[in-house]
Amino acid sequence: MADEEEAELSEKQKKEIAKWFLLNSPPGEIQFVAKDVKAVINDDVLYGEAASEAFPLYNKSHLISIEMPSRIGDVIVTSYGELGETEFIDPRTAQVAVVDHIKQVCTEVRPAQDEELPSAYVEEFRCALDAEILKYVGEAYPKGVCSVYCGNGKDVEGPGFDFELVVVISAARHSPQNFCNGSWRSVWSIEFKDEIQMLELKGKLQVGAHYFEEGNVQLDAKHECKDTTIFQSSEDSAIAISNIIRQHETEYLTSLEASYSNLPDTTFKDLRRKLPVTRTLFPWQNTLQFSLTRDITKELGIGK
Repeated sequence: MADEEEAELSEKQKKEIAKWFLLNSPPGEIQFVAKDVKAVINDDVLYGEAASEAFPLYNKSHLISIEMPSRIGDVIVTSYGELGETEFIDPRTAQVAVVDHIKQVCTEVRPAQDEELPSAYVEEFRCALDAEILKYVGEAYPKGVCSVYCGNGKDVEGPGFDFELVVVISAARHSPQNFCNGSWRSVWSIEFKDEIQMLELKGKLQVGAHYFEEGNVQLDAKHECKDTTIFQSSEDSAIAISNIIRQHETEYLTSLEASYSNLPDTTFKDLRRKLPVTRTLFPWQNTLQFSLTRDITKELGIGK
């Protein structure tokens, strides 16, 4: 029937749609999106369920950083430092932050327990790498934050066994008053292979940006890379890893800048037809010969 009303969405469907909008919020904009989603749903219980599921996933995927009380440092919300649903460890300060995902704030802090920290042997490598990465991030990313976690083998007590460290770098620039927000996220997995005395690096880089002044333009670029280096002392390994990360990230940023600076001359031109469907150029010098009103009048026989 033409007048048949569309079926009402179920509560489950409404919740899934709300979660989709929250999870796909641009960098730094989930609170703005959440406000609108809550108003549209107009159901506090349903919105609460959607938010409680979406916010933790969003926070971890965007590697948001949250300041801990007393300015002891920032904790990165990432699965690599997740101890519980709301607990995230900061390896640098050996503190565990309790996070309110929806408000995106740290509510309390406690010291990390011994079983939550790596062994002294692994910590030596982690600490040395953390110092080098901290230096690099300070130079490369204004207001960027970083942390080095032990991914596997945190109980290794000495040479002869493999272990893994994970470098997480997060940098964001939020300027909603200027209609733009952006973020840089990179995760580097470093496997320390003792038997072959090699380090294997795997990096995942992601750049997100949103520009919305009189429009809506988004960028979501991803890149993966690999590299290797020899297994050395903790200090030498840290320097080698930091240099590799610096090299790959710099090359990727340079390639992004080059590709977008060439957009007007390459990509945009390729998107346009060389000629209209009529195979003739549009006569810009004499546009008066075209009149939509006249053509419609002629076609419909109006005025006859």
